[in-house]
Amino acid sequence: MESMNDLMERQRTADQTFVNRGVTFTVYSDTAGTEKIFPFDLIPRIIPAHEWAHLERGLTQRMEALNLFLADIYGEQRILKEGIIPTEMVTTSKHFRQEMVGLAVPRGLFVHINGTDLIRDESGQYRVLEDNLRTPSGVSYVLENRQVMKRVFPNMIRDYRLWPVETYTSDLLALLTRLAPAHVPEPTVVLLTPGVFNSAYFEHSFLARQMGIEIVEGNDLVVENDRVYMRRSDGLAPVHVIYRRLDDDFLDPTVFRKDSLLGVPGLVNAYRKGNVALCNPIGTGVADDKAMYYYVPRMIKFYLGQDPVLENVETFLSSQRDDLRYILDHLPKLVVKSVNEAGGYGMLVGPHSTQAQIEEFRAKIIDNPRNFIAQPTIGLSRCPSVCDTVIEGRHIDLRPYILNGESIKIMPGGLTRVALRKGSLVVNSSQGGGSKDTWVLADDNAPFPTPTASGPEKLIV
Repeated sequence: MESMNDLMERQRTADQTFVNRGVTFTVYSDTAGTEKIFPFDLIPRIIPAHEWAHLERGLTQRMEALNLFLADIYGEQRILKEGIIPTEMVTTSKHFRQEMVGLAVPRGLFVHINGTDLIRDESGQYRVLEDNLRTPSGVSYVLENRQVMKRVFPNMIRDYRLWPVETYTSDLLALLTRLAPAHVPEPTVVLLTPGVFNSAYFEHSFLARQMGIEIVEGNDLVVENDRVYMRRSDGLAPVHVIYRRLDDDFLDPTVFRKDSLLGVPGLVNAYRKGNVALCNPIGTGVADDKAMYYYVPRMIKFYLGQDPVLENVETFLSSQRDDLRYILDHLPKLVVKSVNEAGGYGMLVGPHSTQAQIEEFRAKIIDNPRNFIAQPTIGLSRCPSVCDTVIEGRHIDLRPYILNGESIKIMPGGLTRVALRKGSLVVNSSQGGGSKDTWVLADDNAPFPTPTASGPEKLIV
């Protein structure tokens, strides 16, 4: 059994390894400098085999329903015509793209990648906090975490039967390649990044390198005769699949934001003609609108005829009269989120806010009810973590990554985010959180205690 000094030495080795490997993220609001080394906690999060089997069933079910929902609202719109979801909730979503209605997509797949955020509540049940279907990030840290753990604890990784995570990039490349136009025997796949100043640029370059594909910016691509080409020193080379890591708004200035310098003029027309595939497709963001999240259990019932395996967190919609009244009456006790924000921004944590902040959000909600949802403060599980020179419990969540290709594949585990600061209620890396390696056991003989239900502290994510 190791001493605390030995453990701290391994933690320092892990931290230095992350520095050497340049594992970073960007905080846009940090005026002291943008590049940050991603914080890592040495003690892994353990998920027993039976728990993971349950999560796989729930995540697979959710991916199937979300894909059918997107195919429907950009097709026959049965779920709207039958009144299961109000039409205005879809048409007023910032990420609903009228341009996609009636458009066929490669392989009939309207979403290829989802990063679903999960929590465990006080009863020990896993619940879905939100879906991330536009450009879900963080998977590179999962892969780097495992490599660092192999370096720091080589014997432990070897001796326990863990499901591997290293096949993710090969699975992703296979999915991307399969999306190429049918007449192309050896398709060219590229990763489109907004550039080096994007918060996830480390991940973009990491994934491109791991898949052996080119990483490009918008000005590296050109559209001629509704076909996409990559500029190279020896001329133009055709591009058949684009794994894009920028939102719809910036993809094509001739269709979406006219002031975008990040996209490719003419790209949408090439996409419409079937000459290039995009991952994820245009318009998937309507399904990760935080207000649309409220309706996912209805989607599962409508399309699959099943009850959800994984329940949502209790949620109130400001756009519904009764819910709006409840929210306004209970703001000091609720967490209010803007439906299109991420990373812990655009959010009011009622129990930790001043009266002035509460009143400011009250005015925002009244002015634009469609733009907000509210949830109770959420008690999350905790996991042992290295905290200075002691081991203490810290709150955690989990983001598994689901690929929807020839079949649905789920990386075993995913990104466990941890609130490393003592007393912190936020796990987002942009606001002081870090991550752990996530171990999914091939059997239920767990070498460490599994996360326990939280005590009196609450975690807001």
